[in-house]
Amino acid sequence: MEDVIKAYKCRDPEERIPVLRLELDYELALLHEAMMENSTHKIDQCKARLEELRKEMLMLEAL
Repeated sequence: MEDVIKAYKCRDPEERIPVLRLELDYELALLHEAMMENSTHKIDQCKARLEELRKEMLMLEAL
């Protein structure tokens, strides 16, 4: 619940969602590169960041 309140207070969801989509696209591109390099460490980092971004997107869309 604190995350939802923090997301709402920090930025207007209408402004944050497009930026968040760009961040998701960028992180997916990094994941693709990591997969091509077969770097498990980078892959794990990208997956963790994507999970954070996914949660934030879900919170913002729920507002």
